[in-house]
Amino acid sequence: MAYLCAMQNNLSDTIIALSTPPGQGAIGVIRLSGNDAISIVDRFFKGRNLEKVEGNTVHYGKLYDENEKLLDECVTTVFRAPRSYTREDVIEISCHGSTYIIEQIIHLFLRMGVRMAEKGEFTMRAFLNGQLDLAQAEAVADLIASDNEGSHELALRQMRGGFSEEIKELRQELIDFAALIELELDFGEEDVEFADRQKLENLINKIQGVIKKLMDSFHLGNVIKNGVATVIAGRPNAGKSTLLNSLLNEDRAIVSDIAGTTRDTIEERLNIRGIDFRLIDTAGIRKAQDQIEKIGVEKTIEKIEQSTVVLYLFDVTESTPEDLWQDVDRFLQGSKVLTSGSKQIFVANKMDLNPYVKSVDYYKDDLITKENLITASAKNKMNMEAIKDLLYHAVIDNPQLMDQTIVSNSRHYDALNKSYASLEAVLRGLTTGITGDFIAMDIRQSLHHLGEITGEISSDDLLDSIFSRFCIGK
Repeated sequence: MAYLCAMQNNLSDTIIALSTPPGQGAIGVIRLSGNDAISIVDRFFKGRNLEKVEGNTVHYGKLYDENEKLLDECVTTVFRAPRSYTREDVIEISCHGSTYIIEQIIHLFLRMGVRMAEKGEFTMRAFLNGQLDLAQAEAVADLIASDNEGSHELALRQMRGGFSEEIKELRQELIDFAALIELELDFGEEDVEFADRQKLENLINKIQGVIKKLMDSFHLGNVIKNGVATVIAGRPNAGKSTLLNSLLNEDRAIVSDIAGTTRDTIEERLNIRGIDFRLIDTAGIRKAQDQIEKIGVEKTIEKIEQSTVVLYLFDVTESTPEDLWQDVDRFLQGSKVLTSGSKQIFVANKMDLNPYVKSVDYYKDDLITKENLITASAKNKMNMEAIKDLLYHAVIDNPQLMDQTIVSNSRHYDALNKSYASLEAVLRGLTTGITGDFIAMDIRQSLHHLGEITGEISSDDLLDSIFSRFCIGK
């Protein structure tokens, strides 16, 4: 709260921060925003009169301090309000990336009364000045943090406002109907009805359908944003570490004929069509031979229960169908994995040593089928691309979903969930015939939660929590 209040009390200040990562580099970019940003820099920049140039222009020159000491040759980019990121006057100084030069330039403007920006203050000003709504502002942070194609594309899509527009349309339809309900309350003594109850019920069902679709997309959004926890499990010597190495196409895990070589988990990332899979190689599941292996097996079970996908390997030269079914009963059905929404892929490994194995012999009920069992030879890299396809489709059931609005923010999901519950209360009220004032109250509650997503309704605590997670300079 103190963070936000301090920021709100000084929104008229001109602020400054380094916008490129700290440390030495070829170029450092220093950003200033505020009413005096351009005029302050112009006092020390020799090359062009920055106060007279047009916005969205770039100028080369030299920067001096107040004692006429040359600090650096640099390029300045001028943005004039409201056509800037913050909708204020903004100027960016691109100088050489020396830590000393950057410090000298920043300290010069601090001496001139410019203030260091707080975390996320540039984006906070963009939000408060109407450049971005709250969902778009959060997408800025997601874009900066994105480390794969999928999360990058998702953040870009949300920053462009597709999700926000969908929420605003839902709110507007509710607001229009709520106005009719409120009008009824003004004529309560005359027993008039302006809002058709059947049309309201149809509208609520329609809006709930859209909200449910958005909520259902959260699992996919979370996967794209944070990566897919994928556990490689199976008995000792099933070939788990060899599979990890083959999927990564590098020797990451130690491979040995000695059972129980892997004692601890090994985690690596594999990107498949823009989705990050966090591959976790685990200790072989069996009755432990010593205390260390016992701990490793316990960690394996724990990782399986926390996973989004389980790649379960079995050795076709050693495991009969009955052996596999027994393992599934003991380690998958006996854990929480089958009730957690996790997907299972079964890999019949070492097919190069036993090519006459029939997949159909291993099928069991709806758990092990031709859709989620694949034959392979991790050693010879047989069917590695097919396994990657299965992994991708295990989390992307419908590739067309990637082209729709996807929720990836847990705060948005929570607000949608609460809005849905309030609309459910409206439907119950319509069924039981409660009075308009209670219906209006539930509609207002739903509108409140939808408004929290875009920031049309917000609190200082909420804004504080969101913007304090940004880096300084953004």
